[in-house]
Amino acid sequence: MAVRIRLMRKGRRNRPFYRVVAANASAPRDGKFLEILGYYDPVKEPFEFRVDPEKLKKWLDRGAEPTETVKALLRRTGLWKEVQKAA
Repeated sequence: MAVRIRLMRKGRRNRPFYRVVAANASAPRDGKFLEILGYYDPVKEPFEFRVDPEKLKKWLDRGAEPTETVKALLRRTGLWKEVQKAA
């Protein structure tokens, strides 16, 4: 079972809000997930991105792969270096 760390869309029309989740790669975007790791709000200025570092590290240690979008957000906030350093 391949696990991906990806965004799950919530919110209403023209007001997107995303949860950062660990989900099976074959599950639909807004479908079943394994655990909520954080959230991303692109509407706020500046954008708001929060992820629990312990949960993120746990899933990365288990072999989960972040999507390109999640990886880019982690790099912008500096969490990617923290997680890589701890590994």
